[in-house]
Amino acid sequence: MRTIGVIAKALDGIANIEFKQYHLTRGQYMYLTRICEHPGLTQTELVNLIKVDRATATRAVQRLEENDFVRRETDDHDRKIKHIWPTEYAQEVYPRIKAENDYSTQVALRGFSDDEVRQVKSLLSRMSKNVSDSWEFVKQGGHRDY
Repeated sequence: MRTIGVIAKALDGIANIEFKQYHLTRGQYMYLTRICEHPGLTQTELVNLIKVDRATATRAVQRLEENDFVRRETDDHDRKIKHIWPTEYAQEVYPRIKAENDYSTQVALRGFSDDEVRQVKSLLSRMSKNVSDSWEFVKQGGHRDY
């Protein structure tokens, strides 16, 4: 698991450096990507996609809004719910973020056969499901036995 953490931190560091030119600060590209891929999502949905706490997501969305990447709109049926939408500027930047992500994936999988790539994707998908289930359990107040 430490290896996955090292890979994630390295790729995150690269992305943070490359996205400075768009005035995206640490990790904001992750939020912006999810918002562009799921326009109109709520903050609760965003929290569940990225697996962060509500306060962290609130700060990130506020910064994105201040920098004209997103706008929030109140739900027509429930005024407590705010939907998050990418701005035109975000939609211009998103293809560059996607291209960097695709390139980083290519770099990470360099030298792997097609079968190995399928295997890695399958194994990581299963691991993600396991971790997501555990995250939900702990988030709801559960305690894991270790």
